[in-house]
Amino acid sequence: MKIGDFEVLHEEKDTGARIGRLMTAHGPVETPVFMPVGTQATVKTVMPRDIKEEGFEIILGNTYHLFLRPGPEIVELHGGLHKFMNWDRAILTDSGGFQVWSLARLNKITSEGVAFQSHLDGSRLFIGPKESMAIQKSLGSDIAMVFDECIPYPSEKDYAAKAVSRTLDWAGQCRVQPRGEGQLVFGIGQGGVYSDLREECAKGLVDLDFDGYAIGGCAVGEPPEEILKGVEDTVAHFPKEKPRYLMGVGEFDQMLEAISRGVDMFDCVMPTRFARNGNAFTRKGRLAVKNGSMKADLRPIEAGCECYACKNFSRSYIRHLLNTKEVLGLTLLSLHNLHRYRALIAEIRVAIYENRLMEFRSEFLSGYWAGKIADPDEI
Repeated sequence: MKIGDFEVLHEEKDTGARIGRLMTAHGPVETPVFMPVGTQATVKTVMPRDIKEEGFEIILGNTYHLFLRPGPEIVELHGGLHKFMNWDRAILTDSGGFQVWSLARLNKITSEGVAFQSHLDGSRLFIGPKESMAIQKSLGSDIAMVFDECIPYPSEKDYAAKAVSRTLDWAGQCRVQPRGEGQLVFGIGQGGVYSDLREECAKGLVDLDFDGYAIGGCAVGEPPEEILKGVEDTVAHFPKEKPRYLMGVGEFDQMLEAISRGVDMFDCVMPTRFARNGNAFTRKGRLAVKNGSMKADLRPIEAGCECYACKNFSRSYIRHLLNTKEVLGLTLLSLHNLHRYRALIAEIRVAIYENRLMEFRSEFLSGYWAGKIADPDEI
């Protein structure tokens, strides 16, 4: 395989789920895949060595934050983001376009890009398609995302249509910008909750012929059923021979549903963010490790789990670390959560190969509810 090749190794007979392999400049990425988020050139509280030992082949970096600190010139001085953070596997960088939505009160959107106020010092800055691609070229990521306009929920259709038009225009500009050696570029489909706009955007991106395609603007406040509708409305118009990436979605049930519809790649801050709030992901739901009921609980976070935290430490000890604000507590919970995500994806891959994804989905979800705080005695 050469860089940029995506091979579908197996497609399940009863769903759109598939097993694939994407070749990047830093090695192959087996799909479906979950990408830990390393916003500021680090997956929070976890060492790159541990992420690698867990088996992750790709992580995500944030163009906006790295643009502000330390600046692309500093990363470039190190020889790129891989050497800067000592990660020798694949990296995907988002474009900064999500900040168009998340910093809406601080920005001004024009046809050229977005003028915004830094959340650090209030200085006025600008990122457009040319600037975003130049930053990502300096970072040297394996996959660069086009600059897009994320449509908030709810939005009137007139606004969403204008955002789609702008997204396609920016995508065309990104397509012709210089890129790093071996750097792939993915387009991002937008359209909000409007099926016709999702179709228009997806088809427009396919006409530009990117290396892969993402579903953007999901999980921005809409109900869960609208998230899946957005996936269906977009993925149906993406080519089967290219990887498909659902941005920012990380609930177990939503990933399962998206995979069954043909999605290959995911990222989300949930594993480490929830760990920093004292929550562990398990097969039965979330476990609130900081709860008082854990004070003398000598069991591991999750019975049968093979992660470093579960094999070596008790709920009681990890709760103690959290309550005394010891960083190790955050690290152990993050390691467990990342392991749980990685293990779930591995189980899903096996189920697809064996053509029993829907059976696995029913079995898994029968004991799991998204957002549920689980009974400690059930885990």
